[in-house]
Amino acid sequence: MKRIAIFASGSGSNAQKIMEHFKRSKEAEVAIVLSNRADAYVLQRADNFEVPTHVFNREEFYHSQSVITLLKNLEIDLIVLAGFLWLIPENLLHEYPKQIGRAHV
Repeated sequence: MKRIAIFASGSGSNAQKIMEHFKRSKEAEVAIVLSNRADAYVLQRADNFEVPTHVFNREEFYHSQSVITLLKNLEIDLIVLAGFLWLIPENLLHEYPKQIGRAHV
């Protein structure tokens, strides 16, 4: 089963559609929702689907390996950018060169 990480910054309507779609899938699952905003409503939507969340700050995202380490520990296969507003750092692009895509829901 493929494991998906969703990055989102806002309300999470696209993320919700993705979580709904894969809720009963045998092919893929949403393993985590990550956000750069602790007040982003997407975190509540993830909680409603019992999907774990992680909030990170600019320092953690751009100047450490902690987000990548988290994704690797969760064995993430695919990353979906669902209304995520920050540029993706080179180290994340290097670790997931062909596994990052934007949500078109």
